[in-house]
Amino acid sequence: MRLTRALRSVLGAVVVSLIAIVVGRAIRDWNTEREAAKLKRTADTDRSDLFTMEDLDEVPQPVREYFANVLRDGQQYVTTVELEQEGELRAGDADSEWKPFTATQYITTDPPGFLWDAAVRFWPQIDLRIVDRYRDGSGHASVTLFGLLPLGGDEANPELDEGELLRYLAEAVWYPTALLPSEGVEWEAIDDDSAAATLEYGGVTATLTFHFNEEDEVTEVHAEQRPRRVGDGYEPTPWTGRWHDYETRDGMRIPTAGEVVWHLPDGEMEAWRGRLTDISYQP
Repeated sequence: MRLTRALRSVLGAVVVSLIAIVVGRAIRDWNTEREAAKLKRTADTDRSDLFTMEDLDEVPQPVREYFANVLRDGQQYVTTVELEQEGELRAGDADSEWKPFTATQYITTDPPGFLWDAAVRFWPQIDLRIVDRYRDGSGHASVTLFGLLPLGGDEANPELDEGELLRYLAEAVWYPTALLPSEGVEWEAIDDDSAAATLEYGGVTATLTFHFNEEDEVTEVHAEQRPRRVGDGYEPTPWTGRWHDYETRDGMRIPTAGEVVWHLPDGEMEAWRGRLTDISYQP
């Protein structure tokens, strides 16, 4: 009898866990669709702008060569993007384990915004949902178990908003028309292989240094001070994104793989490494 009761208890626990997983994933999918719809409603999708080399009259030489490489004459400006990723990330410090993730991301360029929805596998059949959102100049981050149980997050604040705008600017190599001067990006020469890009939006200013290789590709973007969440606050910390494995998608040359690194006082901490598995554009 005791064995029977024990088996029933174990079976009941398994059933409850499976229900939580199924319900959590359904709620996650519903929330993602709802938030993506909200983001897309803010986008100006009626634009008919086309890229020409005349758009580059006032940019530094390495930036001009980059655009000439990654965009074709007559390229339509990107307004919305949907992409899929897979890779690994660290949720803690340099000693924490790498955890596999898959993610869907939605992006708008006018105005700047994105929704990153990731499932991070922490234990077999147990995913944490991490959502990073930037809309109307405000950031939002959340972590939940099964898409149901809140585990952490942060609402809009000056540091989070700045970090999200920096992320948008860094990832614009996936939608490079958003880096053109006509999109509000101001370029300033540094040397023959790098230039600073500055974007202002929602009362926040983001500046990154873009580094270019001999193939006129962006290989690295760097911020001297990006807000990094530490405990209950933020610390300005040097941050680098690295890009490689360029491919042509919808007429544009974009990187399909990359890594993110925080430069901490005791050394570099690689925090994210991922690869695009799919990307689509809506002009």
